[in-house]
Amino acid sequence: MITDSPALMSEIRNRFAHVETCPEAGRRIFFENAGGALTLNSVVETSTRYAAIPDNQGRDNEMAHALVATIDKAKADMRLFFNAPEGDIFVGESGTELLFRLIMNAILGAGEGGIVLGSTLEHPATRSACTRWAKVAGKPYVQVPHDNATGLVTAKDFAPYLTPDIRVATILHTSPVTGMGVDVAGIAAAIRAVAPEAYIIVDGIQHASHGLIDIAGYGIDGYVISPYKVFSRHGYGVAWTSPRLNALPHDGLIGGPAGNWELGTRDTGSYATMSDVVGYFDWLGAQVSDATDRRARIEAAGAAIHAHEKRLTDAMIHGIGNLAGLAELPGVGIIGGADNPAREGLVSITVEGMAAPDVVSALRARGIRTHTRKADHYSGNILAPLGLEAAVRVSLCHYNTLDEVAAFLTAMREIVEGRGA
Repeated sequence: MITDSPALMSEIRNRFAHVETCPEAGRRIFFENAGGALTLNSVVETSTRYAAIPDNQGRDNEMAHALVATIDKAKADMRLFFNAPEGDIFVGESGTELLFRLIMNAILGAGEGGIVLGSTLEHPATRSACTRWAKVAGKPYVQVPHDNATGLVTAKDFAPYLTPDIRVATILHTSPVTGMGVDVAGIAAAIRAVAPEAYIIVDGIQHASHGLIDIAGYGIDGYVISPYKVFSRHGYGVAWTSPRLNALPHDGLIGGPAGNWELGTRDTGSYATMSDVVGYFDWLGAQVSDATDRRARIEAAGAAIHAHEKRLTDAMIHGIGNLAGLAELPGVGIIGGADNPAREGLVSITVEGMAAPDVVSALRARGIRTHTRKADHYSGNILAPLGLEAAVRVSLCHYNTLDEVAAFLTAMREIVEGRGA
């Protein structure tokens, strides 16, 4: 287990940039991973190398051929990471932009009539895209209410809303506000049982760094991630599309390759950095298992990450050593409840008598980086039903340590005890 091996934890942290220090603020603990995870050192090096190359793909020279080979390798690596033996994998402007594109084409390409189905748990990337394009296509957009107490949505919640006329459905894999992961396979199977021809598109942006992706086991048509949330960099998103979604009409150059989703010259560096990410999961899997198959090592890495992050969030909520956990601190509320098995590396809290931004500032003054989630267009769908104007999001990744959790709990005790002082 990662938690029980100081040597492995040191090796893990050495592979990331700015683990303990911010270039501007100096030493700090980074608990803002849901806003963007730390970046692999190999990604920084790869980005620098490819940014300097003037050549493009498709030319008759050695570098152009090498660029094409890099892209092909990255697609094969990502296919393994996603466990997606069929379909297409490509990059776009961002995860949000790709979700808009996939949802637009699914809605416009689906059969006449019918409805578009989602849930109130989802990020505005999917809710906004569904709202806009369902209206354009003349299809009602129906949102399944999520459970406010648990901070997630289940197949049982979807059941009363499942009808044979579902044309497109969206699923959020993990909430960036509550931190809860949903049963994608279960929800997708429930939809397929009633509307087998529905196009199902999944927002995997928050989930990608916290555990396993298994597209072959989901029965879906689209899956999108944002690489900056899974140890790569800003500036691009990655999408997987099923053969049936690929077959729908979508934007492309007249006379260009059939079914191609990419518009314009591809950034080879973005593809190459995803090979770095997959290589890291492969390496980590070899440290925590005896697996020899690459996919098996990636699965082992995902299991180890999930187990370590659960240890961290359990310690954060219930305490460590003689330090009280968040659940024991007076006036501290935990969104989704203290004991929620769906939690993935994230705890959102409130502090009675303190505004969330003030808590974030107090933590920052103590060298701990967190973030305020306001009841705005990003998080209002989660916070407003709870009667909250804002919450403090504390988000972890597997390179965070129990010592960092202890420092956070010490800081929170000081903050709670100092209210009104």
